Amino acid sequence: MRAGHQQFSALRRWALTIIGNRTVRVVALLGAVGLSLWNIERVPHTAVLPAMIGLLPFAIGKYVLCPLRWHSLSTSGRTRCWHVRAYAESEILGLISPWHAGADLWRIHRLEGTGVRRAPAVAEVALDRFVGTVGLTCAVAVCGVAFPRTVLIVALSLAAVVLAVALIVNRRHPRLAGRWPWPSPKVFAGGILLSVGYQATILGLLIGALHAVGDSVSAFQLAAVFGASQLAGALPGVHGASPREGALVAGLASIGVPWTAAFGAVALTALLYWVPALLIGGTFLFLRWRGWFTEPVLARPADQLA
Repeated sequence: MRAGHQQFSALRRWALTIIGNRTVRVVALLGAVGLSLWNIERVPHTAVLPAMIGLLPFAIGKYVLCPLRWHSLSTSGRTRCWHVRAYAESEILGLISPWHAGADLWRIHRLEGTGVRRAPAVAEVALDRFVGTVGLTCAVAVCGVAFPRTVLIVALSLAAVVLAVALIVNRRHPRLAGRWPWPSPKVFAGGILLSVGYQATILGLLIGALHAVGDSVSAFQLAAVFGASQLAGALPGVHGASPREGALVAGLASIGVPWTAAFGAVALTALLYWVPALLIGGTFLFLRWRGWFTEPVLARPADQLA
């Protein structure tokens, strides 16, 4: 156990060192944006207005609903504005890292910077991820689209395992469990609703991207394709060229979208992700580096200091 903790700490320090290097960040950022631009240049026809109309609700979902979900699950004591800033900052790092892992590391780092201990910080971010996954499943179910039976069995089994482990830890180690963010059913349900709302804005972005390349499909079919493509997100890949994007292209083609239009819509969507990320997250990062935000460390409870 101790060896595993040391390996995790070493990996985390290495990852944060890379993320904290400005040269690495700039090169990764230019490479990711360049890849998205190269993909979109291969699309023969693109209309700007439908894409921009789809981008507006997505920006609200990504940079308002998601931080509000994190804030509702958080026990750090920070304000909504703090969560909005930290989440927006993390998105740029997430877009240039496999599995979007850079975003999670940055959020953990920001929580630790406010006085939250590492274990609760990791648990809080993991819980936010888990609620987001549940919200994705519910969003697809709301559209009346059923997952394949095998996928549903695996998802329910994993959820049952997580719940069982949580109950065992809560029963056998109540003091340890008290340090982890256990949300109430009301808070958990609210987080799922925010996740469903965010997924709806992604569908809006995809619909706008499809219209931008001169095609369209049913929102219910698109929901099924999008939900299935998220399974490929378990494999590593860089934003704009990951298995998830490949699965989405194949899924769109399977429901009748021409391959050129499918590739163009997915490439355009990957590029549009960067617009609010740079405008919102980039602005917050720049202002933070310039010292605009002063965030005093919160005093730790006595049981955390032990």
